[in-house]
Amino acid sequence: MNRVRRLWDSHPNLISWALLAAGMVIIVMLAARSVGFKAGQWAALIAATIALAGLCVWILSWEDHEEEDDVDVAQVQERQPAAPGIQENKSSGKRS
Repeated sequence: MNRVRRLWDSHPNLISWALLAAGMVIIVMLAARSVGFKAGQWAALIAATIALAGLCVWILSWEDHEEEDDVDVAQVQERQPAAPGIQENKSSGKRS
């Protein structure tokens, strides 16, 4: 269990991609099993599904970076005094 936890901690996006891709491929194969695809068509469909899963995880990871950036900006603003001529509104925490 510790090994899985270390792997998740070191590569969360890669693990998320693998799990999402596996689930999506299973769903696509179940949904398209009676269509009559040839081997090349199956390969292209599975490759596109895996790429789509990677794109989904990549886009979702943008939100993680934005939250980290917001915290960093807030911490820096708390440490620095307001510039002369800028008044802070104590009730809302905004500068005007």
